[in-house]
This record gives sequence, C-alpha cells and structure tokens, in this order.
Amino acid sequence: MKSIVTQVTVSIAAVLMAGIVFADTPQLRDRQTGKYLGNLSANPYDPNSTSNPYGQYGSKYSPDSINNPHGKYGSPYSNDSATNPYATNPPAIVDPQ
Repeated sequence: MKSIVTQVTVSIAAVLMAGIVFADTPQLRDRQTGKYLGNLSANPYDPNSTSNPYGQYGSKYSPDSINNPHGKYGSPYSNDSATNPYATNPPAIVDPQ
C-alpha cells in the first residue's frame, strides 16, 4: 500500500512540476507606457529574468532593472519604482497569455 501511495505522490508531483516548467512566467511592465521590464522569475540563468544579476532586467546597474537603486524602476524615490511603497506608477505584473 505504501508503494502505491508513493507512486501516486510522485506522479502528482511530476504533473505539477511539468505545469510549472512549461508555464510562461509573469512579466513586469511599466503601467503607463507598457515598456517590458523583464520576467518576474527566480531563474538566475534566464537572460530576461529580474533575478539574473548579469542580465538587462536583473543587473543592479541596468537602467531597465528593478534591482538598480539609482534607476527609474528600482529607486526608492521614483514614482515608477517597484521599491517605492508610495509610487504612483509601479511596474505591473502581467500574465503573458
């Protein structure tokens, strides 16, 4: 009985993981202009991920990154920033579908 429960659990986990792997990741976009600001992903190897420290959308030096504390989208003082709790135009999380 235990091996059947284990097989079912592994099968369910595989199905759930397959859905996660193939699902499109949410995107960040400027609410007013629609400008693409990267994929909201924890994958540091995705070139478009906000978690890629060397990518255009994850680098702390890139003007298009929410991780740049001196940039439009990452400054704690910018109205367009993801890190400003009082921002009037923070990036929107958009379903790519």
